[in-house]
Amino acid sequence: MKKLNWGILGTGWIAHEMGDALNRVHGEIYAVSDVTLSGAQKYQKEFNVTKAYGSADEMIDDENVDIVYIATPHNLHYEFLIKALNKGKHVFCEKAITVNSNQLEEAVEIAKEKDLVICDGVTLFHMPLYKKLKEIVDNGTIGEVKMVQVNFGSCKEYDVTNRFFSKELAGGALLDIGVYATSFARYFMSSRPDTILTTANYFETGVDETSGIILRNPEGQMAVMALTMRAKQPKRGVIAGEKGYIEINNYPRADKATITYTDDGHIETIELGENALALDYEVQDMENYVNNHDGKQNLQYIRDVMDTLTKIRKQWGMIYPFE
Repeated sequence: MKKLNWGILGTGWIAHEMGDALNRVHGEIYAVSDVTLSGAQKYQKEFNVTKAYGSADEMIDDENVDIVYIATPHNLHYEFLIKALNKGKHVFCEKAITVNSNQLEEAVEIAKEKDLVICDGVTLFHMPLYKKLKEIVDNGTIGEVKMVQVNFGSCKEYDVTNRFFSKELAGGALLDIGVYATSFARYFMSSRPDTILTTANYFETGVDETSGIILRNPEGQMAVMALTMRAKQPKRGVIAGEKGYIEINNYPRADKATITYTDDGHIETIELGENALALDYEVQDMENYVNNHDGKQNLQYIRDVMDTLTKIRKQWGMIYPFE
């Protein structure tokens, strides 16, 4: 396959994880950009990067960059996504890929026109375990899926200045941890949900702090999600079918699941992949999508998830100041 040059946009903690992953996969990184050249150079030195840029535009303009990896706060994703696509770059963007479905659909149209790949950083879509579990579900091993249950609770430290609590930076539980829960639900449902019931409590800054969400698709499958941002919950997902159920703990980067069969109660354990290599799998999938002009199914999941997140916020009446 063609060697692809990655350009890292942003140098926060997740960009550090991606830097480690790219070095494990390729042994080097082509470019990095930060709001200051000194910030980019610091990252360059730490992660064996060939070129450092003091602005995103400079790096996006580099004709040797094949894939732009966006690791900025949520509110900036759309701006850089559109810029990169218009310059003919494939884009791997951290979740949430945009803040609403209108932004994403605009990007999808540009990508289609230019034959470019868009992907996001929802790890579970790329973990080997999930690809195996999808086969198991599709093969009818647990029978027809009736219900998905999925929780995510993250106890963020009280700090009104943190991006997690900032409406201006598209904070709140839904676009942070909720992306994982919604992606989990959609992955094991046969189609996009068309019915949504939801309610939320809000942090003092106006972002969503806790929420309960029920999804239903045309086939009658349901998903129940619980999100909390100021209280810990186990990251646990369950796919329940007529013949058994699958349980996955720490599901965003899971490498282990159990299947409990209804008829006799016996339990089967499935282990595949490695939790610590979650971002390596993202890199490998993204490069396969680019080299093979593929990734359409993954993009459809991303679009369905963003459509659902947008409709949830619409029911809440929660709008970010920059929308």
